[in-house]
Amino acid sequence: MNQAVELPNRTGLPTLAEFVDLERYPIDQPDHPLRQELVERCRAELDAVGCCRIPNIIRDESIERMRAEVERQYGEIYWSEDSHNPYMTKDDPEMPEDHPKRFFERRSSGFVNSDILEENSDLRAIYASDEIRQFVSDCLGVAPIYNWADPLGCNPYSVMEPGNYFPWHFDGNEFTVSILVQEPEKGGEFEYYPDLRTPENENFDEVGKVLNGGREGVHTLELRPGDMQIFKGRFSMHRVTRVEGERSRYIALPTYVTDPDTVNRPERAKQFYGRALPVHYEREANRPDNLTD
Repeated sequence: MNQAVELPNRTGLPTLAEFVDLERYPIDQPDHPLRQELVERCRAELDAVGCCRIPNIIRDESIERMRAEVERQYGEIYWSEDSHNPYMTKDDPEMPEDHPKRFFERRSSGFVNSDILEENSDLRAIYASDEIRQFVSDCLGVAPIYNWADPLGCNPYSVMEPGNYFPWHFDGNEFTVSILVQEPEKGGEFEYYPDLRTPENENFDEVGKVLNGGREGVHTLELRPGDMQIFKGRFSMHRVTRVEGERSRYIALPTYVTDPDTVNRPERAKQFYGRALPVHYEREANRPDNLTD
């Protein structure tokens, strides 16, 4: 872990210009040709492979402030080491032994939960930004989208130390925006199979092939600090390979949905964030689709 630095004295959240390079990426100007070209490129990539990358959109100073925030919060990280299948559900002995629901891998990682972000956090400001949310919506070609109602997982930092691994899984929400804050020396690569399932088809056969080592259809995305990734994680199975070397991996995860009332299932909340709140139980039946999860 690197030595933490202090945020400059400020009141309120950072402004858009303090965390986005608006000269290169004028996302606050809907009619600007550069923004329109960027949206078209991102939409084409999302349609083709379920994922797009906007390089170095977040300013270096903002990335450094987020890195420092993670390190100030290190003692509050919820660390977990658990075995789970791609759906974060419990084992079902009634299913065949080779069914994907019975494929469990060991996960080790941590989260700076959304509810403990600092008041003047850049990540909090990014998530509060109407311009960012509208930009993501335009890239996805989906409107309206909303900030996620999950109080623990709507905009956390994911932290992986050397030796940590985050196995294959699907997200409980439709879309995730990832901003790499610190890259490891080696490993920690994002791998995904775009649109592996649909709301109408779990595609268990193809899921099983990937779980058993199949590489056909699997993509690898290289991220650098300051890059933003937009990803359809509900339908694309993905993982983060084992982190190697001496440096941990930090990534910010502002998350958007089409249904503002949904939250994580209680089981997933406990696995990732260490606890489930009353809202997780109250809204467990509110799902965006009928997928396993």
